[in-house]
Amino acid sequence: MASPTSTPLPTLKVALLGCGVVGSAVATMLVRNGDDLASRVGARLELIGIAVRRPERPRPDVPVDPSLFTADADTLVRSADVVIEVIGGIDPARELILTAMKHGASVVTANKALLAEDGPTLYAAAAENNVDLYYEAAVAGAIPIVRPMRESLVGDDVQRVLGIVNGTTNFVLDKMDSTGAGFAETVEQAQALGYAEADPTADVEGFDAAAKAAILASLAFHTRVSIDQVHREGITEVSAADIQAAREMDAVVKLLAICELVRDDSGAPSAVSVRVHPAMIARSHPLASVRDAYNAVFVEASAAGELMFYGKGAGGEPTSSAVLGDVVAVARHRLAGGHGPAESAYADLPVAAMGQATTRYHISLAVADRPGVLAQVASAFAEHGVSIETVRQRVLGEGDESRASLVIVTHHATDSALAATVDALTGLDTVDAVVSWMRVEGA
Repeated sequence: MASPTSTPLPTLKVALLGCGVVGSAVATMLVRNGDDLASRVGARLELIGIAVRRPERPRPDVPVDPSLFTADADTLVRSADVVIEVIGGIDPARELILTAMKHGASVVTANKALLAEDGPTLYAAAAENNVDLYYEAAVAGAIPIVRPMRESLVGDDVQRVLGIVNGTTNFVLDKMDSTGAGFAETVEQAQALGYAEADPTADVEGFDAAAKAAILASLAFHTRVSIDQVHREGITEVSAADIQAAREMDAVVKLLAICELVRDDSGAPSAVSVRVHPAMIARSHPLASVRDAYNAVFVEASAAGELMFYGKGAGGEPTSSAVLGDVVAVARHRLAGGHGPAESAYADLPVAAMGQATTRYHISLAVADRPGVLAQVASAFAEHGVSIETVRQRVLGEGDESRASLVIVTHHATDSALAATVDALTGLDTVDAVVSWMRVEGA
């Protein structure tokens, strides 16, 4: 009787675009795990080429034949069954992906920027050419979140997604909380450890997280959301005082990607709210325990309830794990003659302006220490429909010129109402300064 391995397996041609940190790890896994991958797919995955800018550069850590490196990415993608794109950016990645699909290749990509900017074009090309577009690695590295949102939870009603989706900012904020260090000092530490780029702007200003938020919102609410529709604030203005204020509330500061379903007065879905900004979150919330450069995504769904996905959000090996999982999926589909889920954009809800977003707020004020100040401050909140939950006052100094610090935490209010309240507070002669204000999430 013949053994199951006696019949030769078919071969699928795989092209790899990019050989940086992630690309090198993908190439290594394709070669070293070749037999296991062939058994899982039912076909051998033959790496036919790796497109790079400088093919002549030695790459001793990548265990492949040097002749596989090429600068001719366009020709390479035209002859592949599966194309893996890990070069990033918009162009030439977009044209190479579209060319690959036109010539019948399914595509696995980690390109969050391209998906967030022009995902519908890629989806349309995949549908037109009857091929797959998979992108698990585009959001939160090794964490399986795209496929659960795309498949496992597609029969449920997702209400809210809260995510820590950038390891650099989480590392910085975590170290500011645990060590008391300042922002600049902690960024330098992150750079020394390889958690932050020499130019950390994309991370600390929230661009990276905003792209991921756009993808998550699109999946969660079956609505096209692009990166330019995501409200974005980074962490460069977060101070040691903010971290201490959060600690006094038994909270931590995190950069959160927040995607919410907005309902009208009848309870029907009317819009989606998508934003990225630093926020205080209670230490009792699962996301507060996410430390160092780890990522996590917390999902609230009608039937499934609360779910959290946690793990390494970046790095060559973690990201390559997600890439290879997608490669196995699209390769299986190719052998079976089918393909995976297409774009789910049936809801077509509008994206709400940031002013409509509703949350709680922590506001710190420097005020005069005399009778009537608290009444004036409370009146400013009331005039703009912002209800006060708690007030803490601390006297600074003594005598006629003594000053005071007021720390106010509000009930839920819209962002526009809070902004109007802050403007009103700055106009009061009893208020020296609105020292800081920050949103409070997870409660």
